[in-house]
Amino acid sequence: MTGAESTVVARVPLLNAANVLTALRLLLVPVFAVTVVTSGMAQAGWRMAACLIFVVASVTDLVDGWIARRFGLVTSLGKVADPIADKALTGAALVLLSWYDRLPWWVTAVILLREWGITGMRFWVIRHGVIAASRGGKIKTALQILAITWYLWPMPAAAAAVGPWIMGAAVVVTVLTGFDYIAQALRLRRPAP
Repeated sequence: MTGAESTVVARVPLLNAANVLTALRLLLVPVFAVTVVTSGMAQAGWRMAACLIFVVASVTDLVDGWIARRFGLVTSLGKVADPIADKALTGAALVLLSWYDRLPWWVTAVILLREWGITGMRFWVIRHGVIAASRGGKIKTALQILAITWYLWPMPAAAAAVGPWIMGAAVVVTVLTGFDYIAQALRLRRPAP
């Protein structure tokens, strides 16, 4: 028996814990959006509910990736659905924060252009190799989640003043990591010598 014949490729079921968490995150996006709209960004109780939904959905992103890698549950569906769910959640939050004049539209535009651009670029180079999330990318995600959470929670005025600083750091790291991912993609697309 050759090495190729003895290798058994295990099939990963589509219905697994990691994919269920990704689906849950996608389902929470409209629930989150309706909660923000209901709050009108003025009713503290609804804002707290929206913030908690956002945090729970964001945590599923961390957990589903860990489960997929730890237990070998990585699927093609998960590779596509996970970034879409992430961008939908973050995008909905940013657009709603801008809609209610809590966040400048240019911040939302910069972050969303980078997020969707890098996601598209990853799909563009996928047959040449995978661009894994970098440490900077993980810091970017953490800063975005922290900043959005800060803006959603009804903070006292003194504490609310910290939000723009967190979001500013998130924007800087978002842009810098975007350039890093572009450089990685260009290296992957470069023909081998």
